[in-house]
Amino acid sequence: MAQSTSATLPATHRALRQDRRFEPLSVQEIPVPTAIPGSAVLRVQAAGILSYMKQIYNGERNYPYPVPLTVGSSAIARVVALGPDATRLKVGDLCLLDVTMRARDGKGDIFLSAITDGFTPGSKKLMAEGGYRDGTYAEYVRFPLENCYRLDERRLLGSVDQGGLGYTVEDLLYISRLLVPYGGMGPLCIDVKPGETVVVAPATGSFGAAAVHVALELGAGKVIAMGRNTTVLERVKALETEDKKERIVTVPLSGVLEKDLKTLEEAKNGGDIDVFFDISPPMAKDSAHIKAGVLSLCHGGRLCLMGGLLNDLALPHSKIMHFDLTIKGKWMFEREDVTSFIKLVESGTMRLHNEKQEWHMYGNQYSKKYDLEDWAEAFDEAEKVASEGRVYFAS
Repeated sequence: MAQSTSATLPATHRALRQDRRFEPLSVQEIPVPTAIPGSAVLRVQAAGILSYMKQIYNGERNYPYPVPLTVGSSAIARVVALGPDATRLKVGDLCLLDVTMRARDGKGDIFLSAITDGFTPGSKKLMAEGGYRDGTYAEYVRFPLENCYRLDERRLLGSVDQGGLGYTVEDLLYISRLLVPYGGMGPLCIDVKPGETVVVAPATGSFGAAAVHVALELGAGKVIAMGRNTTVLERVKALETEDKKERIVTVPLSGVLEKDLKTLEEAKNGGDIDVFFDISPPMAKDSAHIKAGVLSLCHGGRLCLMGGLLNDLALPHSKIMHFDLTIKGKWMFEREDVTSFIKLVESGTMRLHNEKQEWHMYGNQYSKKYDLEDWAEAFDEAEKVASEGRVYFAS
């Protein structure tokens, strides 16, 4: 029998649903999910809204997913019921919910809960039939135990004078955004090391700006942030704090090979470029900046491809071979990345913001909470402030 809170859970709850793909969403009253073996039921505290969420559910990005569906993304939630095989999680625990769902009996069968059914027959079967297609834009959600990462609530949310880090629940949503570039930059992928020079391109989207943040916190000696939007680049430059002065160099991105290569040569200022981190959106399919990045890498340099490009890339074979370059692709991150990243945050090594809460552009500069019924306005707002703010649903 599933464990549960002492109070009986309600029979129904509010959820933001889509009954037919790419048709308008609606808030519906549906049964509260029950805990089954291998799962937990959680009360959603706050759920982040991706800048392109509207494009997912209106069909603009044509992501494949089964319906009917409760939509959603990563969230912070509290355990209210557990399946009989739970051994570590307890009712009342505060958790990070990671939407990256993986098959238990097959490597590579991965889907993103409520977002896309992935790229393999196994992942599509898993989302359609595995019991975890529904997302977090709801009052309650059922998630696999392995996707519920317990957070040290006392440490993270406690006051600084009591030994805590002084974050809010909404601050903790930023972990899920930082996790994406950490999956590419962390020790399980290209392993950015202290003192290295890292290029992030483009650095003007939400994940690109987060990549600059992660690179700095991992100890990069210099981060070259590329982008077309100079106004947003100025905000990225503002990520510098007193202990990280002169470590961010912002440069324009043109998409023209010769121009971008020259820009990178000037930005490295006689030094080496060790890492080129790509987080390009689908719209950058005709840009030559990735090739320019490869050509700018030093001997033994590393390229990480994490962007959303759907077309093939022309890469310089001779440069890759003679300079002993490493090219790695990464979609999302590994489970081990999540646990190690949470430890970095809980230890204070990976900061979500500084003591004045000025460290990242998703902190006090802009934050807006929405109710589920206001989903259309929330999606519009998230798209508008993609690299400037934090938009979320909260109970």
